[in-house]
Amino acid sequence: MRVWRPAPPAPSMVEGSAVEGPALAGKPALGEAEGPPVPPHPLRAALVYLHGIQSHSRWYEASSRRLAESGVAVYQIERRGSGADAAHERGHVDRAETWLADAEAAAERARDETGVAGVHLLGVSWGGKLALASAADRPDLYRSLVLASPGICPRVDLALLTKVRVAKCLALGRDRERFPIPLADPHLFTENPERIRYIAEDPLSLREVTARFLYESRRLDRMVRRAAGRMDVPIFLALAERDRITDNPATRALVGGLGAPRHRIVEYAGATHTLEFEPDPEPFFRDLVAWIYEVEAAEHPSPPFGREREG
Repeated sequence: MRVWRPAPPAPSMVEGSAVEGPALAGKPALGEAEGPPVPPHPLRAALVYLHGIQSHSRWYEASSRRLAESGVAVYQIERRGSGADAAHERGHVDRAETWLADAEAAAERARDETGVAGVHLLGVSWGGKLALASAADRPDLYRSLVLASPGICPRVDLALLTKVRVAKCLALGRDRERFPIPLADPHLFTENPERIRYIAEDPLSLREVTARFLYESRRLDRMVRRAAGRMDVPIFLALAERDRITDNPATRALVGGLGAPRHRIVEYAGATHTLEFEPDPEPFFRDLVAWIYEVEAAEHPSPPFGREREG
């Protein structure tokens, strides 16, 4: 868990730093320290951040810092067996419910530590379907749902022969046989040369997963479909116009049919899949902060908690 804190009493969150704290599902949290402190800002909201299938929390440091500077406490989950997590088997999960439990434990921790009534949930790429499934499972935890280029209607999929091999492995009890994630080309994520190099050379990126992981990921897809017409939280959907991973029209249709009390869809002209990696991600960051402020204002007509009274 990496926690970005917007204000004292701690010396604020340091950029790219992880605060030691209660581990998810009884496993130890990771600890790191680097970079300058985030400037103090009154607490306005809390957010749980879910990364994609290949990525990890460090890919999203810029948006996390921007949120913290805007008064939003950010709780980044390092998915089990991904990124810098060494406490779990890499690229494996036992059941989809484990992912849901981890997301919900992070939301409960954020709520307990900050005092908010509900937290915002942000899912990027594959993390978008985990976010949707979690919001459908525990709507009482969440203030709003943010989906950034979500992987709920992907354009990229396993080859048919690979799917047959996965099914055979599962039938024979070889759950831990590994398969490459079909996202090897960094150009699928971005056209920013600096970030293309970063992805290609990133030692923490997840390159392969187990047959069980792939099966449980499909189960998440079914959970998302079952959420149609019964989503109880507002949704902000951020799409990239030139996305080669997410099917934008299908994603728009699915989100529009979820029955959310309110939803906003923004498509960023010229952008590719990972909005964080655009040469200028500020339009997305600005819209993200504005959305959280709007939702909080609707829930709290009086000055947001953490802000001093006027007069």
